[in-house]
Amino acid sequence: MATLADTRVPARSEERFFFTMACTIAAVLAAGFSFHLAMGRSSFAVPLIYHVHAFVFFGWLALFVAQSGLVAGGNVAMHRRLGLLSLLWIPLMLVVGTLMTLASLRRTGGPFFFDANEFLIGNPMGLIAFAALAGAGLALRRRTDWHRRLMLGSLISITGPGFGRLLPMPLTVPWAWEISNLVGAIFVFVAMRRDSRHLGHVHPAWFVVLGLMVGTLAIGELIAYTPWAIELTRSVLEGSPGAARPMEAYMP
Repeated sequence: MATLADTRVPARSEERFFFTMACTIAAVLAAGFSFHLAMGRSSFAVPLIYHVHAFVFFGWLALFVAQSGLVAGGNVAMHRRLGLLSLLWIPLMLVVGTLMTLASLRRTGGPFFFDANEFLIGNPMGLIAFAALAGAGLALRRRTDWHRRLMLGSLISITGPGFGRLLPMPLTVPWAWEISNLVGAIFVFVAMRRDSRHLGHVHPAWFVVLGLMVGTLAIGELIAYTPWAIELTRSVLEGSPGAARPMEAYMP
């Protein structure tokens, strides 16, 4: 009995760590959107897709925190039942996130500190990284060490919008896109450091997370500046208020 208890202590410590990480990331994302709302840079008077996107995005965030909390609290049975929602939510995130990208571009031209073509191509690529990590995490749910790291990695991969609302993004041009999308990797490095201290090595799942985050970003950048992608961006913007902005990042 003592041996079983002793082996359970490190596991409970890891579960608490992942719950704390989930709560911290949720706080960063909530702070970013709340800050913009408080500063008057965001409004509830927006098209329906904005509200749907907010519901889906923060719904995933709430689901993730709840799932982490259930595991940390020892309620694995409820965690497994609630996890079935992920099968619906992951593709929903992909579809709604892409529609939101198109709506933002046509309504305002997208964030002015990003190149329009970069925003159009890069956002779906980031969503692909998210879906790949979350999907792999679900597929490996019986391998707890991989499951929890890949799932947390999927959340980390979509922290860009939160950080982008907290950082002075105009000052980061022309690297605004790269910075907003990769600053969340700090959470990966924190987790890698913990693994190194508690396991004696860095779990390979974190290299998969970093590889997908950096890889999809790089592929998105390569595609975004092709003639095809630039023409696609022009066609998306054509006939909309967003067409008034230049293709490149600019200062309003």
